[in-house]
Amino acid sequence: MSSPDCPDFYDAELRAHHKHLRAAYGISPRNEVLDIGCGAGLTTREAARAAAPGRVVGVDISERMLERARQSTAAERFGNVVYQLGDAQTHQFAPDAFDVAISRFGTMFFADPAAAFANIATALRPSARLVLLVWQRSEDNEWAQAIDGALGDAAQAPSPGADPFSLSDAEATARLLERAGFDGLRFEDVREPVFYGHDIDDVLETVRGFQGTSAALATLSGDETDRAVERLREVLAVHYRAEHGVVFDSRSWLITARRSLRR
Repeated sequence: MSSPDCPDFYDAELRAHHKHLRAAYGISPRNEVLDIGCGAGLTTREAARAAAPGRVVGVDISERMLERARQSTAAERFGNVVYQLGDAQTHQFAPDAFDVAISRFGTMFFADPAAAFANIATALRPSARLVLLVWQRSEDNEWAQAIDGALGDAAQAPSPGADPFSLSDAEATARLLERAGFDGLRFEDVREPVFYGHDIDDVLETVRGFQGTSAALATLSGDETDRAVERLREVLAVHYRAEHGVVFDSRSWLITARRSLRR
């Protein structure tokens, strides 16, 4: 999904996914770690605990997200974290600098995925690990189907560079990563809920801010918009659970690979 620039939304939404990332990344003390699309820095700080006294570099294109990440990192007194504003597709990383690269749903929006992963590969040492979480197909993600269903005919296909499902095809993504310089690829099927929050009014405003939702609503007239928003509210209410708030099923791939020894 492509959400508004909401610093804390993703961390709460994806909390069930964190254990899968932590179990897979195999970070050791003194490792140098790159966190791609680090957002508000939760995954960066978790990596920093495992890597200390090694350094973790978090990269994101959102200055607002990075501001929140820096605040949280300072409050928790991490001394081994650095945040950089930039697009991992074009960012000039030092070559052979990192032992591990991780990303929690931060690699699906590259304008040129082949160039992006090739650039990431240059930042990794030979045999360095790559660990990614990416969404599976829209059809396999309840949250996407529910929102598109409420939007009806106004729902739009994502534009290039804004498609949360751009890496959903495991075979195509494996070929992409192999051409970029990775091998030893594995795809693990992850099925975990996503949590949107307890206050339906707040959740509704967040969902309306999703890029695809806002684009669809912009195509409608006033009355049509009101009806679509009411359908969204009804969908959220159907998926409300007293204990967890609004909850949807989701499917993702946990991808692990290594930087090829071949340059």
